[in-house]
Amino acid sequence: MGLMLSVVKRQAPSTCPVCAHSLRIARLECDSCHTAIEGDFDSGPFGKLSREHLAFALVFLECRGKIKDVEERLGLSYPTVVSRLEQVVSALTAKEPAEPVSRIDDILDAVASGKVSAKDAASRLKRNKKQ
Repeated sequence: MGLMLSVVKRQAPSTCPVCAHSLRIARLECDSCHTAIEGDFDSGPFGKLSREHLAFALVFLECRGKIKDVEERLGLSYPTVVSRLEQVVSALTAKEPAEPVSRIDDILDAVASGKVSAKDAASRLKRNKKQ
């Protein structure tokens, strides 16, 4: 996907490099007069996408969803284009955890209360073990 990286310049990161939870936009500033607005702003569904996924989505939309055109434009095979499209859809539809859970006791409590599925709890426990 290296060819597409120039399409998206300096996209804000969407996940925390420390804990991998979502980041939020907290400050906006005017380039001209430097007026700043602080708050809790939503980045929208495309804010969930990595730089590479966003670049792919832009090419896909420019090609009006015609996979053959995406193949030609990016020099990729049909299965690769479909796989990347699935990755984008998966990233767009991923559910965020209702609340950050990091400690084992918190994870178990979240499972017991029904806030977290067993599968999600297992992945969080594995992630905690690595940290």
